[in-house]
Amino acid sequence: MSDGIKDNPENIGRRNVIKSLITLPVLGAMAYGVIKKNIHDENLRKNIIEELNISNEEPHAPIIAKNSGEKIRIGIIGYGGRGEDLIRAAGFAAPEWIDEMIEAKLKNPNDKRYEEYLNQEDLNIELTGICDVFQVRARKGLAASGNAAKQGKDGKPEKQGIVYKTYKELIASKDIDAVIIATPDHWHAEIAIEAAKAGKHVYVEKGMTRTVEETFALTEAVKQSGIIFQLGHQGRQTESYVKAREIIEKNILGKISLIEITTNRNDPNGAWQYNIHPEANEKTIDWEQFTGNGPQRPFSLERFFRWRCWWDYGTGLSGDLLTHEFDSINQILKLGIPESAVSSGGIYFYKDGREVPDVWQVALEYPKRDLTVLYSATLSNQRDRGKIIMGHDAVMEMGSNLTVYADPQSTRYKEKIDNHIIDPNIPIYTYIPGRKNVDAVTSATEAYFAGRGLLYTYRNGKRVDTTHLHIKEWLDCIREKKQPSCNIDEGFEEAITAHMATISYRAGAKVYWDADKKQVIIGEPNKSGLM
Repeated sequence: MSDGIKDNPENIGRRNVIKSLITLPVLGAMAYGVIKKNIHDENLRKNIIEELNISNEEPHAPIIAKNSGEKIRIGIIGYGGRGEDLIRAAGFAAPEWIDEMIEAKLKNPNDKRYEEYLNQEDLNIELTGICDVFQVRARKGLAASGNAAKQGKDGKPEKQGIVYKTYKELIASKDIDAVIIATPDHWHAEIAIEAAKAGKHVYVEKGMTRTVEETFALTEAVKQSGIIFQLGHQGRQTESYVKAREIIEKNILGKISLIEITTNRNDPNGAWQYNIHPEANEKTIDWEQFTGNGPQRPFSLERFFRWRCWWDYGTGLSGDLLTHEFDSINQILKLGIPESAVSSGGIYFYKDGREVPDVWQVALEYPKRDLTVLYSATLSNQRDRGKIIMGHDAVMEMGSNLTVYADPQSTRYKEKIDNHIIDPNIPIYTYIPGRKNVDAVTSATEAYFAGRGLLYTYRNGKRVDTTHLHIKEWLDCIREKKQPSCNIDEGFEEAITAHMATISYRAGAKVYWDADKKQVIIGEPNKSGLM
């Protein structure tokens, strides 16, 4: 003690206020009140942080290795909308995209997309093969494989890749070490299995498979081959999800019994009414190869470009969007496959000939963990409902940001709530990665994905494309012979969960997972058929 006053935080705060007021004689009592409140709030914040034992520091994202060693030669199979995104994230942008981004930058100095692309880490790869059944896309992929943004040591564009007519020819090539598969879902398993058998490493987009049978076949092929497999859930790289795992591990929420995950989109593109290319026709599209072993249908531009709307090629909301939301929760809580699933919904808004629902609900039950996961989706309203993990003591709202609120009836925080240290209406913890950065998102669909941490995250305060990080992780693991974050085991759990939801909807019944027999059962476990 220095002046007869005990040195507790409140008295120290009072002395700091008095010292501050020496330089502010004019403001007097008003300044005293403001400064005193700020110090009081800071003391409360420190008290809460000590209780939670968690900080606002950036989480340490896993880093495996720098991209040293020999180049990895990549082939892209399916250079459509998502395929182009993947290849750009790997370092190969189409020339017209570069022109578009330069023009966007001139119109809006805050648009950092091209700058961020140029600042991406060089992944030390070559794009040596391109395959797409639409000739226009194949030519575009070829141009991207040797564009001006990807220059050799002499300052000239690196050599271009080769366009292959079929995926089989690309996989058989000795100039291909690994493949990125971004075809419609009905081709994922078949191509990935053939690649694995040929010893080619695989990065495949979600949904991983279209059927349960394909899921088992692909899993077996990957495990037998020993290749490095990564499923395209770039949310695995989202910084706030790393922080969310820390919150769960420290039991800040208390016992968790209910989780809500959602999809809300409200524009035609978000509902898969993708634009039909003006040069698309029966001469420029290999319809027979697109159809593959699926049902034979007459040539249709709608089916080709908007394939997500039909069961022949995908699983609608299940494979496209439920998988993203489930994976975000599964990576944090390690839920695995649910014991049961039941779903309902319908085609309530988009009366455009589609077969898959545009409004859909799913309940995933985990009775051994006393937990239910509810998924709710609509493609005709964009209200942001986010992801909510509800525990007895607190609730965590997840997106690109992270917010935790104490529950008014919490046992753990009761004393602090009663003493007005914690206000249940005010977050006890908030994590906002890269809060000083400017958001360059422009469309409603982009805003949806950005809000879920699926477009970008932050590393050392800088905004980085999550897809770039996810592909980098896959390449790092190939070089280091390690397993990536969304390997075949994680993919198996996601795929079976999504298929259970789809089967329930189409069968109009609750379905169960028999973990011992590894079977999906329709209806009561001891009374109905298997899938």
